Amino acid sequence: MNNEQSAISNCQHTTIHKKLNFILVLIIASFILIACNRGESAAQAEFNVPVFAVNTTFAVQGPLQDYITFSGDIVAESSVDVFSDAAGRITDIFVSVGDRVGAGTPIASVDPSRPGMTFMPGIATSPIAGTIVALPAQVGMMITQAVPLARIAGGGALEVRLHVAERFISQMSLGLSCEITLDAWPGEVFFGNISEVSPVVDLASRTMEVRVSARNTGGRLRPGMFARVRVITESKDNAIKVPAAAVVNRFGEQYVFVVEQDEEDPEINIVRRRIVVPGISIGGITEIQSGLAPNEEVVLRGQTMLNDGSRVNIVNLAAPVEVTPPDSN
Repeated sequence: MNNEQSAISNCQHTTIHKKLNFILVLIIASFILIACNRGESAAQAEFNVPVFAVNTTFAVQGPLQDYITFSGDIVAESSVDVFSDAAGRITDIFVSVGDRVGAGTPIASVDPSRPGMTFMPGIATSPIAGTIVALPAQVGMMITQAVPLARIAGGGALEVRLHVAERFISQMSLGLSCEITLDAWPGEVFFGNISEVSPVVDLASRTMEVRVSARNTGGRLRPGMFARVRVITESKDNAIKVPAAAVVNRFGEQYVFVVEQDEEDPEINIVRRRIVVPGISIGGITEIQSGLAPNEEVVLRGQTMLNDGSRVNIVNLAAPVEVTPPDSN
């Protein structure tokens, strides 16, 4: 009887151990399944984070100039008209346009003879040394003492005469630097300064005459040439500059997106929304007065869907804006 009870007891213990082992296996399998699911969920969440394709560039520090462009004609700073002492007929002309003449050089011969009266021809001479820039006189032409025979530009100084529209008058002042370009010398820049500002405005055209003294480097400028003049109205030496397209203007705020490395994974690029204060903007370049430092990388294209902390993929790095000013020697 005792043997039979012992066998039954051993059988019960074996059954209990099997059940416990089965339960333990189920618990371990459940933990493994939960861990796998969590890992898959994290990986899936990581996979679903959007990454935006953008173009970027770097903010740079350097000179920035605001300017207004005008056009005008190159003329001699000083010129003198040559007149005859007597009325009569021009019998001879001794010079041509472009000739250099000295004071007292013969310009033209004028015969003052009249019907029944014969006189010796008079010689009209140059009152100053300079260059013949206009020669309206022609042989056989009848003139009076009020008709100029020639115009002489004295010395080598040249200027560009501009007619400035009324809305720009407040920005004109003596001494402003100017850059001069001409079709005759493509790709070259000549320099000058505003030397005279008219005190009156022309009633018909509503423009004001401004004269720019031009430095005739190499003697290549000639009176009568057509010139384009860039008047530098404001100049900054150490402005922080970015392309104007990098600045976003939404809801009354102006900001840029600055590219940074993710702190958790340095191989991932994210953007930070940075409010900035723009300054002058000219030629597609904007000055940033505050909110941005030199050499920071900013988004140039692709800002539409970005928010602070968005992940980005840089597909193109554009060259920074020009930092070297033109040679002003």
